[in-house]
Amino acid sequence: MTLGFWVVPLLAPNLLISDKRSKHASACRLVGRTPVIVVVMGVTGSGKTTIGVLLAQRLAWEFVDADSFHSPENVEKIRRGIPLGDADRAPWLRALRDAMEGWVAQHKSVVLACSALKGSYRDELCIAGETRFVYLKGSYDLIYQRLRHRHGHFASEAILASQFAALEEPDDAITVDVDHSEDETVAEIVRQLGVPDPKGA
Repeated sequence: MTLGFWVVPLLAPNLLISDKRSKHASACRLVGRTPVIVVVMGVTGSGKTTIGVLLAQRLAWEFVDADSFHSPENVEKIRRGIPLGDADRAPWLRALRDAMEGWVAQHKSVVLACSALKGSYRDELCIAGETRFVYLKGSYDLIYQRLRHRHGHFASEAILASQFAALEEPDDAITVDVDHSEDETVAEIVRQLGVPDPKGA
């Protein structure tokens, strides 16, 4: 079943929720080929890990969580509810880029869950012709309520607010609304990616 009614069309001006969008011209607009790396992005609590894992299982790809690349200092800041700044994220982004270049060299297909909030971050993570971004989009209220009901997630309201403030929505990503079932979300991402679906669903 096509779920076009909840997918945000690319570059649709009537659906913009903010004027603050990435001004970086991304080289990650893939046409007629399968990406090696799909980055599932969004603010904390948007479902990056859950959707990323399900997408990787659906495609029989490897799943990697970008949080595992954070330094112990960053993890401690997050645990204490201290938002990360650009200086905190710089070595993290470099480590991710190094890993991604390795995956490309090995022809390893990977789903990477990563906040990738700013256009400059996505520029760092974009390997031309090999990367595609999937943006999980949701309102502050919806995601805040989700975080309140999640156990074992150390992100605070201050971190969520800081991430929404920093967010530069991509205009060249597959954008899906998170207010739908996990299965619907994954199916729509697969459809828009145009990658071979082992399950044939």
